[in-house]
Amino acid sequence: METHKILSPGHNCWKIEKAERVAFLIDGADYFQAIFQTISRAKNSALILSWDIYSQLQLIRGKTQDELKNKLSDHINSVVKKHKNLQFYILNWDFAMIFATDREWLPIYKLDWTTHPRLHFYLDDKHPIGACHHQKIVVIDDSVAFCGGLDLTKGRWDTPEHRADNPLRLTEGVSYKQPHHDVQMAVSGNAAAALGDLARERWLRATGYKISRTNSQESTPLWPDDLPVDIENVEVGIVRTEPNFNGNNEVREVEQLYLDTIAAAQYSLYIENQYFTSQSVGDALVKRLKETNGPEVVIVLPLNTGDGWLAEKAMDMLRVHLLKKLRDADHHNRLRIYFPHIPGQDDHPITVHAKIMVMDNCLLRIGSANISNRSMSIDTECDLVLESCNEQRVEEAISYFRSRLLSEHLNVSPQKVADSLEQHSSLIGGIENLLSSGRTLKELEPNLPEYADNLLTDSQLVDPEYPIDAELLLQKFVSEEERNPTVQRIVLWLSLLGLLLALAAAFRWTPLNEWFDLEIINQFVNYLDQLPATPLWVTGAFTIATMIMFPVTILIIATILIFGPWIGFLYSLSGTLASAIASYCIGNILGRNVVRKMAGSMINRISRKLAKKSLLTIIIIRIVPIAPFTIINLVAGASHITLRDFVLGSLIGILPGLIAISLLADRVVTSIQSPDFNTIMTLIATVIVIAFSAYKFIGWLLSKEDK
Repeated sequence: METHKILSPGHNCWKIEKAERVAFLIDGADYFQAIFQTISRAKNSALILSWDIYSQLQLIRGKTQDELKNKLSDHINSVVKKHKNLQFYILNWDFAMIFATDREWLPIYKLDWTTHPRLHFYLDDKHPIGACHHQKIVVIDDSVAFCGGLDLTKGRWDTPEHRADNPLRLTEGVSYKQPHHDVQMAVSGNAAAALGDLARERWLRATGYKISRTNSQESTPLWPDDLPVDIENVEVGIVRTEPNFNGNNEVREVEQLYLDTIAAAQYSLYIENQYFTSQSVGDALVKRLKETNGPEVVIVLPLNTGDGWLAEKAMDMLRVHLLKKLRDADHHNRLRIYFPHIPGQDDHPITVHAKIMVMDNCLLRIGSANISNRSMSIDTECDLVLESCNEQRVEEAISYFRSRLLSEHLNVSPQKVADSLEQHSSLIGGIENLLSSGRTLKELEPNLPEYADNLLTDSQLVDPEYPIDAELLLQKFVSEEERNPTVQRIVLWLSLLGLLLALAAAFRWTPLNEWFDLEIINQFVNYLDQLPATPLWVTGAFTIATMIMFPVTILIIATILIFGPWIGFLYSLSGTLASAIASYCIGNILGRNVVRKMAGSMINRISRKLAKKSLLTIIIIRIVPIAPFTIINLVAGASHITLRDFVLGSLIGILPGLIAISLLADRVVTSIQSPDFNTIMTLIATVIVIAFSAYKFIGWLLSKEDK
């Protein structure tokens, strides 16, 4: 068929580069084996860009590999040790807390601290709030590269059989994962080197450090022995999404190529994707379906978008609305929407995670980009594209790849699929001819839950086209009671007050007062107070204690009780500020990436607060702490908060609490020494005044921050 060229660098793709070899890897088992073999042959450099990575991932399964380091981190480490010139770089998305339960605990520790010095691991947080780094790219020696939908992480390994009871898909011996269908493309030559350039640019933006390009090498020795070549010496387009962030221009090649491909299709569009929520892509398909002689459209999606609460409550519902628009526009019966079905596996349906589009027999794209708003705009994405440009051998390779995909879903041979498509001269007719009561494709009829309409009005929160504040997402999906710990804090303080009152009463009406000799306590305090350089000793004690994460509030209370409300107040103020400055300076020296290793998951929410970099924000964090005292100081030091703002904000934020604790401690001591009705009522009144003042003051501060 005669077609016009679609790929255009600078318009709908970044570059078009020659690939000596191209292979299509369907499902994780083949991909992980190819990765194992290619990494084994790395000599100079290896780069991995990932949305998620799992250090203990078992790459090869079902075979004896006693002589090999089979787990990902062990295998990489052994290869790096073997080749003295090899530098290995892994850049992983600095994931949002919403995904924390699905991620490996302390990945930096397992892929950086405990591995070879030439294995470099970094968490990339250089993206807009609400966005993510979603590219899945591996580049070895700038000679062989892989790009597609597969991350080197849990739950991705599977074979085309997609058996729910496959024991090789066990994760850490705990539970079976859902069957997982995905696709990756392997390329060699200049196309691989270009992907290496893309990965190095990402590394530079994330870390500030530049990686040199590997000298050009022959790719043949690196190509995996067991990886069949689907086509040789062909041009490959590289297509990206990059958000407007930190001075980098927005790139929307992924979206533009979708629109151009849909507009150019003459006969058929075959799509596989995890999500289907992009309004721009949906509108483009609606336009073609309304045409009298438009193309057939076949879309293969998972039965459910995912098994997480976000997918169930959001993406599935957005998908239903968009698919309804397509069905309403299908006036000429040219639309089919399927999901893969295996009898007896209703509780474990296949997760379609592939991101594929085939236009006629003329264009094929495989990559990381979902058909969602965020993949078109704010997430980093990368797809690879083959275009036939009327070259028959390329058309045959594209056609055969589509037949391989359909043969897996329909449980027949690729040749039988090809014969059926040719016989019916129709993509839909060829598929429907092969539908069966066994493993097959079934039409997707998703249902919309009753509560969906309320949620769908806020689609910008779950599938945004533009950066959003992550706290908006939290406010929508988490109840006020779960989100706001005020009630728990009130209960805690009331419990503490009750304990103090009970202690005072015990001193008044039980023999407890005979167990404590107040004269001895006073003598001990006087002894401490008369020591040379007592303020320095107290300040040093504060600094050391907070460094080992001892609660600063307990230190303050103890100091005030020992030295009295006024001297104790001054000692506590100097000690708290000195320890805050010390840990701030340590955080500044160590830098953000090292501090992240220490702070773990807390750093996400602290960083979101500190991102405003205002004096008022630091004051609020001090008054309403969102993390341990030392962690806040370290993160502030590793951020771009100035020392002046940090010290001034800390001083203003610490003072109200110190004053309140001093007043409260003075009243508590008085109540213990003279536990009569007047002192106890004064204590209660002091607590009420402090609580009310704190409530009003915090409310005023928060209102100022919102303005």
